[in-house]
Amino acid sequence: MKKAIFPGSFDPITLGHEDIIKRGIPLFDEIIIAIGVNAKKKYMFSLEERKRFIEETFKDEPKVSVITYEGLTIDLAKKLKANFILRGLRNPADFEFEKAIAHTNRKLSKIETVFLLTAAGTSFISSSIVRDVLRHGGEYEMLVPDAVRVKK
Repeated sequence: MKKAIFPGSFDPITLGHEDIIKRGIPLFDEIIIAIGVNAKKKYMFSLEERKRFIEETFKDEPKVSVITYEGLTIDLAKKLKANFILRGLRNPADFEFEKAIAHTNRKLSKIETVFLLTAAGTSFISSSIVRDVLRHGGEYEMLVPDAVRVKK
């Protein structure tokens, strides 16, 4: 069984994340979206909200599940018997950053990382951009799945 973990903070999930997950579905038997918890990080959305946004977005996709976790992603992968880590790449900077993590993960655990390039129409979207748009009362709806709706 090909099981992948798609880790991230998803604060909030974006159309870029959704695109990577949807394109990953045919490649894997199961995709576990793993929301990492970092006590030192200040999030715009609560863990429960982030989880709800993702669950609602993929409610009709039986191959996708959502969990939360703390600690190393490779430890989670071992615990869940996941064979792969799924990651999206938007640009060369993402590649350099993710490449270092993938090499480290592979050295420590033998897990493979599968990279998918984001679609051209979503490659400019990041959660930090969405948060900035939200903070300033801008129109964020075209950057996120329909499940991500907040009061302005």
